[in-house]
Parts: sequence; structure tokens; C-alpha cells
Amino acid sequence: MPKQESFFPDNYDDFFRKLKERIRSSQIKAALAVNQELILLYWHIGREILQRQKKEGWGAKVIDRLARDLKVEFPELTGFSPRNLNYMRSFAEAYPDEAILHQLGAKIPWKHNCAILDKVKDPEQRVWYIQKTLENSWSRNVLIYQIDTDLYSRQGGALTNFQEVLPAHQSDLAQSLLKSEYNLAFLNLNDKALERDLERALVERMQKFLLELGVGFAFVGSQYRLELEGEEFFVDLLFYHLGLSCFVVIELKTTDFKPEYSGQINFYVNVIDEKLRRPHDNPTIGIILCRSKKKSVVEYALRGMSQPISVSTYRTTAALPDEFKAKLPSIEDLQHEIESVAAEVDKFEQDPSPD
Repeated sequence: MPKQESFFPDNYDDFFRKLKERIRSSQIKAALAVNQELILLYWHIGREILQRQKKEGWGAKVIDRLARDLKVEFPELTGFSPRNLNYMRSFAEAYPDEAILHQLGAKIPWKHNCAILDKVKDPEQRVWYIQKTLENSWSRNVLIYQIDTDLYSRQGGALTNFQEVLPAHQSDLAQSLLKSEYNLAFLNLNDKALERDLERALVERMQKFLLELGVGFAFVGSQYRLELEGEEFFVDLLFYHLGLSCFVVIELKTTDFKPEYSGQINFYVNVIDEKLRRPHDNPTIGIILCRSKKKSVVEYALRGMSQPISVSTYRTTAALPDEFKAKLPSIEDLQHEIESVAAEVDKFEQDPSPD
């Protein structure tokens, strides 16, 4: 045996033998086909590695050797690479309580867990994303999208009057489903886009828009025509929400929120309730999507409105990561730099000869 192997602890062989027994036992019980059994196996392996690293000072080289030995012993399995063993260790560290593990991480696929370990550091947020994955049956790509667009911070944050005009159970559910800001960066529109451009782009990319809206939204139509005493009115976007059992009117605004917008959408919601709502449908909900909003202005505008209305913002450009924001110069720094350059130019123009 090469010299460099001599540093391994004496009890490594006993550890490896017990680990093989655990893996074989797991194969017999479930052939590693049931996700929960596989996740629990990975957690136990991660916990063993973690405990031995803490108590006996095992380093990274032990994980490398463990990966090689497991590959030799179980050539038909592909889940024991050094990288995956490190994920198992992180997984066990993130969920030290096996009882909690049974309720959370063991219920979603392993690659989902790895994505959450990579991208989400806050334990509360990890639990939230696991619960939402279970509720909505998110694929791994959808989960990553929701994490990257910070769904945790946006979900349930819309400004609404739901508590005042809806029954408690429906108010809470409706509030939880709407976002403070909608990420429409997939539209590739600039900040000067008109409302008709925004609407057209959303209709053309409806699948992505439905993903951003969330589970339960069914598209009914755009520029949905309403007729009242011979006069025509057109709703920007009309949806039906299966979970809320109600129509949802969305009005698009490319400006800051204005109080008159609430009156317009209140009118549309009333007409939809009168002409489309069926006996088993809940009250129609109106959503105003605008560039920006001031909380107090929205609250005063919605006060006294009879219909449930929500106000959210949207953005059509990707958010700049925090690490890049920190590196950007401030307005004051830029101004100082401009003034310095201007002073140098003035000096040169007055005396262009070199020193």
C-alpha cells in the first residue's frame, strides 16, 4: 500500500464495513428506488462523516478515499462521488434532527435538496422552499427559478384590502398567493415600453407568465370585452384561479400607481361579478401591476373600495446581485469623479503645455 495511505485512522476499516452493511440493508429494503429511503441513507452517511470529522479530525482525503472504495464496492451506483458525499455531509449538518428530516428533506428528490443547500442558507427559508416544492410539485428547474427570483421575499407581500372585503379564510389564502413584485425580466422589454407592448409580450409568453403568477391561474383572455349599456370596455388580462374559485382581473400600468387606477379596476371587478360570476364562484379579485407604488397612496386609494383589490409592482430587467451592487460607485462618488475630470480639462485648456 502506498505510503500516503498510512495516515488513515485505525478504525476506518470498521467504519467502512458498517457503512457497507447499511447500504446493503437499504438496497434490500427498497433497492434505492424509493426516494425517501435514498434520502435517509444519504443523511445517515452524511451524519457519520460529519460526526467523525468533528470528533476525530477526518479531512477531505478521507472523503476521497471513501468515494473510491464505495465505487469499487457498489459499481452499479452513481451517487457516491466526493462531491455528492460532501453534499450528504452538508445535508446532515443542515437537518440535524432526523424527525424533522422525515417531514421535509426526505420528501423531495435529492437534486432538489442539493439546489436548496447551494442557494439557500437561512434555515427558515429552506423549510419554506421545501414546503412550496411539495405543495406545487415543482421540478428542479422551477425550484431554482423561484429561489433565484427570491420568491420567499415576494410571496404574500402585495398591498391589498382583502381583510376588509373578503371572508377571513379566503382573505388569508388570496393574500398568500399574491406577490409584492412580479419578475417579468423574461419579456426582454426596456423601461420605456408602453402598456400595449407589455400586454402583447405577456400574451406571447403566457407560459412563463403563468409560472411567475403561481399555481392555479388559468388564462381566460386579453383585452376581454365587456359591454354595458351599449358601451364597450376592455380588461387587459382576465384569469380564473382554480384554488380561489374566482375570476382575477389584471390591469397593466407602465407608470407609478395612481389613485384613479383603483377606481377603474373596481369598476371592472363589479362588471365581471355581474356578468360572469356563477353562484359557486367567490368574489372576483382585481390586481393592478404598476412600475412602482407608495404604500400610503395605495392604502388611501383602496380604503372604502367594495371589491377585493391588490396592488403589486413588476420589473422587466434582471435584479443586480448584491455582490455587484456593493462594488458600484455611489452617486456622490460619480459626481466627485466628474468634477475632478472637469477640473483637469479646464486646467489643460488654460495651460496646454506640459509641465
